[in-house]
Amino acid sequence: MPLQSFKPQRVSLKESFATLKFIPRFFGEIRKVNPALFYTNLICRIISALLPVSMLWVGKLIIDEIVLQINAETQDMDQLWLLIFLELSLAIASDLLSRLTTHTDALLGDQYSIGSSVKIIRKTAELTLSQLEDSEFYDKLERARQQTTGRVGLMSNILTQGQDIIVIASLLTGVVVFEPWLIILLVLSIIPTIVNEIKFSGTSYSLARSWTQERRELDYLRYVGASDVTAKEVKLFGLSGYLAERFSLLSQQYYEQSKKLSYKRAIWGSFFNIISTCAYYGAYILIVFRTVAGLLTIGDLTFLSGSFNRLRNKLQGLFIRFTDITERALYLQDYFEFLDLRTGQRTNEISKSASEEKLPLPEKIKEGFEFRNVGFKYPHSESWVIRKVSFKLLVGEKLALVGENGAGKSTLIKLLLQFYAPTEGEILLDGIPIHQFDPVAYHNRFGVIFQDFVKFDLSLRENIAVGEIQELENQSRISQAAEKSLAVEVIQELPNGYDQKLGRRFKDGKDLSGGQWQKIAMARAYMKDADVLILDEPTSALDARAESETFNRFISLTYGKTAVIISHRFSTVRIADRIMVLKGGSVLEIGTHEELMANGQLYSELFNLQAAGYQ
Repeated sequence: MPLQSFKPQRVSLKESFATLKFIPRFFGEIRKVNPALFYTNLICRIISALLPVSMLWVGKLIIDEIVLQINAETQDMDQLWLLIFLELSLAIASDLLSRLTTHTDALLGDQYSIGSSVKIIRKTAELTLSQLEDSEFYDKLERARQQTTGRVGLMSNILTQGQDIIVIASLLTGVVVFEPWLIILLVLSIIPTIVNEIKFSGTSYSLARSWTQERRELDYLRYVGASDVTAKEVKLFGLSGYLAERFSLLSQQYYEQSKKLSYKRAIWGSFFNIISTCAYYGAYILIVFRTVAGLLTIGDLTFLSGSFNRLRNKLQGLFIRFTDITERALYLQDYFEFLDLRTGQRTNEISKSASEEKLPLPEKIKEGFEFRNVGFKYPHSESWVIRKVSFKLLVGEKLALVGENGAGKSTLIKLLLQFYAPTEGEILLDGIPIHQFDPVAYHNRFGVIFQDFVKFDLSLRENIAVGEIQELENQSRISQAAEKSLAVEVIQELPNGYDQKLGRRFKDGKDLSGGQWQKIAMARAYMKDADVLILDEPTSALDARAESETFNRFISLTYGKTAVIISHRFSTVRIADRIMVLKGGSVLEIGTHEELMANGQLYSELFNLQAAGYQ
């Protein structure tokens, strides 16, 4: 891949400054995390900001008092001891306040980091499946979550910025009182720093943003190359060398861009710093000459040189930190833009139902579901996955979906579950379009097990309870679900029973066979007393006998409930009340097993082919 394609696009100063509008909202979130800690931090910083000029002034008085006592005929040390004790007290107070500020910074940062991560998780759950499957959305998600710790640093930087502004104001007041001309030299000494920071403003963010997708690829390559999930294929196909080389190549390209940026910043930074240092020593020479001329006391010299040096450092830090703040605020913009995403079919669209007032779901389904001339194509695609699909799923009916791979079976399930909205046509529940119902309440009416169900690296109890997580502490309900799915046979073989950690990710975890995992997954469907149950090939890892037993058991245990079953085993689907055959995204035929066999079309052909395989 050519390096040219990864060169960052420069973020303009206008764009950088525009992101500062998010700072008040950002601090509003921080204050809500822990108001007591937040205000304690602010008070500590305000007091700390007044201490530097106070200590410099007391230091000046100490030097002047020492000179006075040296030249006095009779020495009186009381005033000197008092000033030294005062300076000691200020030094101790400064240290204690600094430690308390650091402590409250850390606590606030940790709490805010936790809170913002929780918000990202909850926001992700609110978004539609089409957004979650959109690469542009994943770029937004990546930028929103990658700077969790960076936002904590931003908080500290902004508070420090406010603290330093108070320090600068107090030191400037002292310098102006003694030598107003020093302000001109002070400005000259910090101009190079300002120029340097403006020159490189936003460059790090630009590089990181332009590489969002490549960083995700690096994370993926790192996962694939070092994961128990992919280990078998990686070893079998000898992929480790290829993956390592691809990772190394991509990483090296990012490194080259980062090195080039770092080199430029170092060269220009050194050049401007030399100019700044020369201006500082010009001011220092001026103070020395005026002290030698008797226009300033030794104490004044100490105060002015110390104040000027601190002012220069603080002002340089102020502008450097300001650049860092504007750059980090660009990430803050990504974070808030992610939180403000509207749910809809695409990241840049608002669902047609988003602003509609939601209707309450019927307490009991009376008629069932109806697909009316439904068509669907994925975002950014012109190909229809399904088209002109019309059928009814009657209340209490067991409907099986059959068809070759890519026929549209799983897409119909996603549409029924409101994971997607139809591109055309509509889906009704008891005569009402399903998008008029609240999605959360609507989803609660379904118990669903997908073919690619998640194997959570949690305890066995939690793996079953995710079907109705509010019942996690209800052991009786969990046990009943395990009995119904035959998962109890698996549990009896595990040393820690329901408390057994599953998976290999954590210590003492135990992995299960595909068939064992599917029994656990089936138990999730039984956890929820749902009106509608959907099984999307959840028993593919079971042998024919076990699958037949599982489905027969399922039919008997869900008497009176509506169910949709997808399976490639025709011996299983024949137990359904009706079977719908899909081909090329359209309904080819629908009816009972006997009716479809009599039709002599695709179902009959596939059934006979499969049956021949068992002969």
